Amino acid sequence: MCMNDRNRRDFLKTAAVTGIAAAGVLAVPATAQAAQSTADAGEKIALTNVRVFDGTSLTSPRTVVIENGRIGLTALGARKIDGGGATLLPGLIDAHIHLQDISTLQRLASYGVTTALDMATFPPALVDSLRRRPGLTDIRSAGTPAVAPGSPQSQIPTFPADAVLSGPEQATAFVRARISEGSDYIKIIIDVPGLSPETIKAVTVAAHVRGKRVMAHATTAASADVALAAGVDMIHHVPIDTALTASAATRYTTTGTVSVPTLTMMEGFGGLGIPGMDYAAAEGSVVALRRAGARILAGTDSNATPGVPVHPAYGDSLHHELELLVRAGLTPREALRSATSLPAQSFGLLDRGAILPGYRADLLLIDGDPLADITATRAVQRVWIGGTEYAPVA
Repeated sequence: MCMNDRNRRDFLKTAAVTGIAAAGVLAVPATAQAAQSTADAGEKIALTNVRVFDGTSLTSPRTVVIENGRIGLTALGARKIDGGGATLLPGLIDAHIHLQDISTLQRLASYGVTTALDMATFPPALVDSLRRRPGLTDIRSAGTPAVAPGSPQSQIPTFPADAVLSGPEQATAFVRARISEGSDYIKIIIDVPGLSPETIKAVTVAAHVRGKRVMAHATTAASADVALAAGVDMIHHVPIDTALTASAATRYTTTGTVSVPTLTMMEGFGGLGIPGMDYAAAEGSVVALRRAGARILAGTDSNATPGVPVHPAYGDSLHHELELLVRAGLTPREALRSATSLPAQSFGLLDRGAILPGYRADLLLIDGDPLADITATRAVQRVWIGGTEYAPVA
């Protein structure tokens, strides 16, 4: 989570660091640690006696086949694994993280987070080094976000100068640069004051012209209004100063704007005692969004960035996020969908988020019924990522 000017002074006092005040933009070289997988993706496996979450309910016990990294059709010739009546979920998707290094992927994998959407990491070489790692969490990334002159991000010595935008005339070049670096979507940091509404709109239009979704960071009611007016695709975080009104929440629905509340991060900042930051406002915003029928995705803002006082843990925090979403009024079924089928659809990842023939074999076997008790997602027994089994957290 990044800060707006209203709270920046208190934030900097709390962080007690120089030059860094934004999550996910400090690049740390990747380590050479290897994935600790326990089974090869090429082996054909039949998971028998498992209850499958089909997006609505748990099925009666059945067999799910893993073949060549995908969900297969027939168990003929497969090695059988008896699931013992456990629950099989699609691999979980965290819709807001900040990459650190290879250990990020390993920890995510061990908690059953099989896809993670990075919301700001640079340089591009770091992101590229973490892509397409067999048997580890699959990633997408925004790369470098658009920020305003004088913003905390712009003061980081290594922050790319072409991402500091003074006006709308720079928008097209910014978007082109991010696409050339491999960004899967475009991110804009919206603070009030910060980037001008005209600049935010210009970046959004330039990204849409090139077929890229636009993510907006907005942590106040005012910045959420700016994001909605610009026509962004997703707004990350919810206001922590005052809860969204019913009319503001309805604008999400009528515009098709997706919300990624990151309640775990908002809870952390709400507990710091910084004036103007109230977790109740964040939770109330989720209540309003659900009532309005807005699409809500589970995202944690997990990070390991020095200078940021809240560090949601990779992997574990997504399970906590599901619990917070349920406390805010989502049903367990809605919470599960917020971390499986809905982010897959919202990010155009059409080969995951459900357990269907031909989909990636991203799977999470858990003990218990998460539709009755969402905390059951923590009881991880086994994890598969693209058909490769990964040892879960102890």
